[in-house]
Amino acid sequence: MIGRTHSAIIEVLTPLWRRVLRRPQISVDDDFFDQGGNASLAAELLAEVGPVGGRHLRPTAICKAPTIRTMAALLEEPPTASVWPLVLLKPGAERPPVFIAHGIGGSIIDFVPLARRIQVRRPIYGMQVRGIDGDEEPLERVEDMAQYYLEAIKRLQPNGPYFLIGYSLGGQVVLEMAQRLCAKGDTVSLLAIIDSYPHSANLPPRQRLASFLRRAGGRLQDLRKLPMRESISRLVHRVSRKAQTSNGRRLTPHVRRSIASANLAWTRYQPRFYRGRIDFIRAKTVTYFSPEPAAVWGELASEFECETVPGDHVGMITNHVDSLAAALSRRLQEALRREHELSGMNDRWSQMQRRA
Repeated sequence: MIGRTHSAIIEVLTPLWRRVLRRPQISVDDDFFDQGGNASLAAELLAEVGPVGGRHLRPTAICKAPTIRTMAALLEEPPTASVWPLVLLKPGAERPPVFIAHGIGGSIIDFVPLARRIQVRRPIYGMQVRGIDGDEEPLERVEDMAQYYLEAIKRLQPNGPYFLIGYSLGGQVVLEMAQRLCAKGDTVSLLAIIDSYPHSANLPPRQRLASFLRRAGGRLQDLRKLPMRESISRLVHRVSRKAQTSNGRRLTPHVRRSIASANLAWTRYQPRFYRGRIDFIRAKTVTYFSPEPAAVWGELASEFECETVPGDHVGMITNHVDSLAAALSRRLQEALRREHELSGMNDRWSQMQRRA
């Protein structure tokens, strides 16, 4: 919007915001997420802003500019061609920051409500998957995803301790990140994995069979209640819809390609034993995954602790975000306390060595 005044840009943006958020009135300082905004609406809004604004804004721009006033200011800035995978979800004055990785088909925008509810005075960054905007090729290995994020994190935070959270496939990405950090002598103070499991192909035979039966049983139980013709119609519709949408969102070709690459990465990744602690948070309502995460992860970590929150795999980050945020807040506070105690012990040990 070069050449327009700040107030003129605001005048152009206001009706777009009202239409997308379906609000008869909205002020220049009303927060997008407080007004019911989500990842799908962010994509819709910024698609409309592009033609009138004269430049393309990625959907994650809504995290940097969540009000009409801040978006107007963003449009006045010169565009940048660089793609940065770290998106600030919540500012904070203390250091070090917290990093969150999302799952297959998701956007880090989905985690803004969660990040805002986590009770820590530290910045929280989301790690956005590469290629979702079509600017770069998507990655097809968890190992490559981990390295991609670590290169960005190291520029922001060169040294530990590190606090990592991963949801769904993101749980395995942060696990691989923790493996690499520890191998180089860095400290990982928190590795929190949210309802994440290896692909069934990488499970032991007994768990693989149980996973298959659980998936098949749930689908058959739903379809058994319907007439045969409707059951077949539902199956066809489900396959077609799944290829086009994710969590109710219409998918662009770039996003569909990103999902295909992420699924491939999931099938390929075989978690290794982690010589550290995993804080696991599982959904109370079991859908496709194991009802006993300790049976999967307990043998893959030196220390494993599990907590349950309400909801299913998707509902825990949408309908029950307060419960999940409370659980993560506790885990972070415990990790910070452990780090503080360890730092105190190291200081006392250093003093004893100097006296000796």
